[in-house]
Amino acid sequence: MTPKKIPMRMCLGCGEMKPKRELIRVVKQPDGAICLDVTGKKSGRGAYICPQTECLEKAQKARRLEKTFSCQISEEVYAALRAAMQEAEENQNG
Repeated sequence: MTPKKIPMRMCLGCGEMKPKRELIRVVKQPDGAICLDVTGKKSGRGAYICPQTECLEKAQKARRLEKTFSCQISEEVYAALRAAMQEAEENQNG
């Protein structure tokens, strides 16, 4: 029996290829809204990032989300992503 193929995605922050399940999906929805997609099932253009705030900082500094989604991303969106990421970290740590 062949082992099941694990989908790999690149983190926009550190640039490392990691299993899709270890990363958080950031999605630009058809209406232009940008949000975290914890379930991985929202429709729209997706980009992946490690669940560490350092990776989000790197991606923001290099404007990688803007390049990926071809649009301006406001500071409020980054603040919301950061808050959601910190919440996810706290939930994992207990």
